[in-house]
Amino acid sequence: MRSGYNILVGFRQRWQLMLWLEVVLYAAGPAILVYVVSSSVLWTVIALLVVASIAAMIIKPWKKSLQNIASYIDLHLEGTEYSTSLLLASEEHLSGLARIQQHRIQDVLITKLKTIKPPHHLIRGIVLVSVCVLIGFVLYKFDLFGAIQKSQQPKTIPETIVFTATDSTEISTAPPKILKQELLITYPRYTQLPAAKTTTMDIKAVEGSRISWQIQFDKEIKEVTIESADNRYAMEQIDGVYKGNTVLSTSGFYNFKFTDHQNNSYVSDLYAIEVTKDKSPTVAIKGIKQFTSFDYEQSKKVSFITEIKDDYGIEDAYIIATVSKGSGESVKFREEKLNFSNVTTGNKNLNLSKRIDLDQMNMEPGDELYFYVEALDRKRPKANISRSETFFAVIKDTISDTFAVEGTMGVDLMPDYFRSQRQLIIDTEKLLKDKSKMTTQEYKSRSNELGFDQKVLRLKYAEFMGDESESEGDEHDDEHEHEEEHGHEEGHEEEDPLAKYTHKHDSHNEHNLVEEKEKKEDPLEEYLHNHDDPEESTLFTQSLKSKLRQALNEMWDAELYLRLYTPEKSLPYQNRALKLIQDIKNSARIYVHRIGFDPPPIKEDKRLTGETDKVPGYRKTEELEQEDLYPAIRESIARLEALISEKTGITEDDKKLFGKAGNELAIKAIEDPGKYLETLQQLKWISEDVTVPQEALIALQKGLFMALPAVSPNPVKTAQQSSEINDLLVKELEIHD
Repeated sequence: MRSGYNILVGFRQRWQLMLWLEVVLYAAGPAILVYVVSSSVLWTVIALLVVASIAAMIIKPWKKSLQNIASYIDLHLEGTEYSTSLLLASEEHLSGLARIQQHRIQDVLITKLKTIKPPHHLIRGIVLVSVCVLIGFVLYKFDLFGAIQKSQQPKTIPETIVFTATDSTEISTAPPKILKQELLITYPRYTQLPAAKTTTMDIKAVEGSRISWQIQFDKEIKEVTIESADNRYAMEQIDGVYKGNTVLSTSGFYNFKFTDHQNNSYVSDLYAIEVTKDKSPTVAIKGIKQFTSFDYEQSKKVSFITEIKDDYGIEDAYIIATVSKGSGESVKFREEKLNFSNVTTGNKNLNLSKRIDLDQMNMEPGDELYFYVEALDRKRPKANISRSETFFAVIKDTISDTFAVEGTMGVDLMPDYFRSQRQLIIDTEKLLKDKSKMTTQEYKSRSNELGFDQKVLRLKYAEFMGDESESEGDEHDDEHEHEEEHGHEEGHEEEDPLAKYTHKHDSHNEHNLVEEKEKKEDPLEEYLHNHDDPEESTLFTQSLKSKLRQALNEMWDAELYLRLYTPEKSLPYQNRALKLIQDIKNSARIYVHRIGFDPPPIKEDKRLTGETDKVPGYRKTEELEQEDLYPAIRESIARLEALISEKTGITEDDKKLFGKAGNELAIKAIEDPGKYLETLQQLKWISEDVTVPQEALIALQKGLFMALPAVSPNPVKTAQQSSEINDLLVKELEIHD
């Protein structure tokens, strides 16, 4: 019976496959047509998915179940006797007669099922695809859709140079006409832009581009010139064609002017020149912090990615790395140029990766590396150069941490354990915190060890001061004298049970840590400068020596309480000692002495008298006026007012004035040509003696007014009339205020 069931499953799969193929054919036809019309892959894919979804929702290939298959076979295959559905039932649930019928239906399906086929409409789908392909071929072959698009676009008439006669009353013949006009823009070679040829005379090009004009007239012309601001360039005639060329450097406006053989002058409209600057490359370093430090045992490698962008291509990129060794006046710098391995010349976007190994750069602990990336574009003759931010990499110095006490000291004599007082405080606080977790013996032992560390630190400072032995000798002498004065009045003192654990400040020679040497008389002592004598030493100023002495005294008391197993009493002395050490350090951070102003001495009899009759005074009065940026425009407005009211003709001086005003207005017209170009054109016509009606003069004057900057308000106190009764009222109000 499984064989009959498998026959039904296979029939269903063939039917679903045909239905899915039908969906694909329905979607493929419109998709092909959309691609021919739009030439867009995106719109083609969208059309394919939309039509396929709609067709699938209508046909529903997934809806064909085995029960539907059995019903279809019963209707279209003879001999099944409407019993095909028995193949879907299990033999255990059927009677004997039903089982016999199952076997008979199975034999019928094996022999006759190939005579029927699943229903489908593949022919209709193939026809639809064929029709869409045929329509697409016709549209592509005859460009019918392109012709429709062109017909819908507004027709553009090629721009022709329009010339206007400067004095139309004297012209008796027809003016020459232009047969050919051409503008050729040749971009710099490094931009890799092809040359552009156009009939439009407005120019927009990269700085350094070469511009070439060609103009041909239907009649012979005496002279043709190009005017820009106050400059004029004559065009050269070659084979009846007037040619001119220039190299763009700044933005502005220009026009053509020609003179025929009857000495009639003609001037064209103004055309804009917009020069775009070649931008410098942009450089950005990513994947690394601004400051990176390494321990000596670490792998000292710096990895980063550099992103470089430029509008016309990148010529080169490299790393400028500087290694500094030493400190202070002995610092040395070494600069190296590191190259990237994958710089491709001419690309507009580059992603460069680099790994700098500090060991390969022979860097040692304490050395610092400063590096940045520099990029050049392809501009010629001088490339634009940009650089990134500076990044730092440092190898930590674990050997020493020293500083100078005075800017005038020649050597550094500070002790190695100058900063260890802070560590003693930290250890003491930790001991107090862990007291509950420790035994009494362990607590006393650690307190005694801290006392010994405090003693070593104190002796280091004393040795550094050079007065440890003498100071202890003096204290011992004082104690001896004190005992001699009192004798045995107090009797014999009992032996101290803590003698072997405590540190006696007055004991002789500090357990022989510092040996006493017998002083010998030196006959030259009074003539020499003895640096070993702390009182004669010039290493420190008196303030520093006193602070160091106070720090030593605080260390004495801190050590005492540590030896007496009371570290909580020792902490205040330790903190005061640390504060004194910090004060010494802060006062030592003066490397350049400031030079102040030393005023002359003041006579005491003149002090605080307030007499200034002999003190000369100084007063300077100056009126600062802001320079007028548009003097010619203001003067032209006044002159236009006279021309409008008096209706007089334009003189040569007026032409020069309007020409200057045009140069001032051209600067503003470059930034906003749509607003000032018409006014600039009218000024050009007037300066060329073109006849202008009264209405044009009024419009020109209004345009010049609009070009002037707004006047900032200048508040002033206006004069007011006042009477005697008003003054009396004001006085009365002031009295009772």
